[in-house]
Amino acid sequence: MHVFYTPDINSNDYVLNEEESKHCIRVLRLGTGARVHLIDGRGGLYEAEIVAENKKNVGLKVIKATHEYQKRNHSLHIAVAPTKNIDRLEWFLEKATEIGIEEITPVICDRSERRVVKDERLNKVITAAVKQSLQAYHPVINPQINLADFLKLSNSSNKMIAHCIDDQPRQFISDLASPHQTYTILIGPEGDFTPEEIKLALQCGYKPLTLGNTRLRTETAALAACFEVNYLNR
Repeated sequence: MHVFYTPDINSNDYVLNEEESKHCIRVLRLGTGARVHLIDGRGGLYEAEIVAENKKNVGLKVIKATHEYQKRNHSLHIAVAPTKNIDRLEWFLEKATEIGIEEITPVICDRSERRVVKDERLNKVITAAVKQSLQAYHPVINPQINLADFLKLSNSSNKMIAHCIDDQPRQFISDLASPHQTYTILIGPEGDFTPEEIKLALQCGYKPLTLGNTRLRTETAALAACFEVNYLNR
């Protein structure tokens, strides 16, 4: 069944926005009487019927709330340096949403090759992944922020920084954290964090993290961290 993202749904009657309406009528070629699923991104999944056809505002009638999901028993926030090729960052957002993540923040580091990201585009990638994977909750994508400023804000119970400096002791996620908690993980840019950035993070309570013996791309490291936290909380 086709899925639409309806974050502001609050009654049995709903009108799709213009973008979703065009997709419904022109691409999917759905009409009056067709059944669809709605996801509000806040834990609700609904079944609805199209009651009015229009390429700019399709009218829906909610038939039933099929699920009311509880939030996960943990919360993951990954702060990742935007990749030079934005497609790689979008790939991470898509896959992390499918696996499970609560929050993502693009952080600008000293060695960042990309210093500007478009929040609207990234949010669309996440929304598409939410619909595709039937996720009950929509991850939050925060505005980009400089690393030094981000380090002052994070207050999770488990703060970790993944880096590649071999002469510094690092541990795996399973050694640093326990299940059912909140996690913030820093993933650096192509070229890694600078020694000064790592030192600053450690001073702010971050623990040095390793994701294995191989050197991973930024987006691969971020996804590996996402997978390990979800595996820890399986």
